[in-house]
Amino acid sequence: MDTPLALSDFEPRSELVTPQHQVLQPRYPVVDAHNHLPIEALAADPTRVTQIVQVLDEAGVQTVVNLSGGWGDTLERTLDGLDRAHPQRFVTFCNVDWRGVGEPGWAERATAQLRRDVAAGAKGLKVFKELGLRHRDTAGRLVSPDDPRIAAIWAQAGELGVPVLIHAADPVAFFRPLDRHNERWDELQRHPDWHFYGGDLPGFDELIAALYRTIEAHPQTTFITAHVGCYPENLAFVTRMLERHPNLYTDFSARIAELGRAPYSARRWFLAHADRILYGTDAVPMVEMYRNSYRFLETEDEYFDYAVGAPIPPQGRWKIYGVSLPDDVLRRVYHDNAAALLGLG
Repeated sequence: MDTPLALSDFEPRSELVTPQHQVLQPRYPVVDAHNHLPIEALAADPTRVTQIVQVLDEAGVQTVVNLSGGWGDTLERTLDGLDRAHPQRFVTFCNVDWRGVGEPGWAERATAQLRRDVAAGAKGLKVFKELGLRHRDTAGRLVSPDDPRIAAIWAQAGELGVPVLIHAADPVAFFRPLDRHNERWDELQRHPDWHFYGGDLPGFDELIAALYRTIEAHPQTTFITAHVGCYPENLAFVTRMLERHPNLYTDFSARIAELGRAPYSARRWFLAHADRILYGTDAVPMVEMYRNSYRFLETEDEYFDYAVGAPIPPQGRWKIYGVSLPDDVLRRVYHDNAAALLGLG
């Protein structure tokens, strides 16, 4: 007799039998070029930084790039607690205070703060997806990445010689109706504030267009797009952008789920752009998390979980396949590309 089952309770176990390989250590030292270690949270538990360093040692991670450095005094506390306390293990990017966009003198104040932050030790600038989706000017209008009133920020980063790691938009499904066709239905049930469909919010295509207009308008500034060009669902598009913009790099943080479900295309993409892709996780440093990403990059394993320890897949109800990258590509993706951009050993 059939028994009704709620979708939220559906956790099928695959009966597929295929070779499985553990990758305990990466083939080359790793720079995790996309992570978030807010100093306020770490300061609440003084042992936490030591624990993170132990995880990095065990997982073969040389350096973590902390993208949540803040600015001014917050940045100084972050640099003290991470970069200065553990040289080369942590590298911190600063952020922008977007409050007051539209006020006279805002751009001058923001660029001056960026200069001070870089002089203090910030190795780059991180721009969160809230630019375009949340931040509003003094008149209440959303501020887009290509807003001419903030263009001085991008130009200043270029003059200072620091990269801008920017996240615009989000998975395409976050901008679609939340119905039976939405492949991220589970995720959006858990995070309804990530659903950007409707209201006065821009659409996905509009945000992506604004992002790449910004990159094109500032060829002297190095941009790193987060999460596979902010469009991992469409590697052909990301490839065109990399080919069009020589000042563009990208990371694949938090997107092995998307890449691993299209292993043939993903592998070709890695091979074609090995000098422009950075390793990143966008996840709390954990040994098993790192090792699962190494398995994706280094093996031909089939149909395995992209997230460790999650009964319901956090992004979508699919599994992934390894892309088995050759040594020369692994070396550049794991380490050399980020090390060159950030001046690491």
